[in-house]
Amino acid sequence: MSGIDWEEPFCGEGNNCFRIGTDDQGNAYVAVAGQEDRPLVDNHAALRSLILEIKAGKADHLL
Repeated sequence: MSGIDWEEPFCGEGNNCFRIGTDDQGNAYVAVAGQEDRPLVDNHAALRSLILEIKAGKADHLL
């Protein structure tokens, strides 16, 4: 996704890597590393997606 400046990936134990980015308006984004074209944004669908990823074991280091 263009217009977002991504930080270096944050990887917990194992292969769970996430990236945090910001756009020129100061909005924040979170994405699974390698899937930056589908970032989570601040809405109901994003929160639901994050919870499903955690339940699937893809973000266990965030718990």
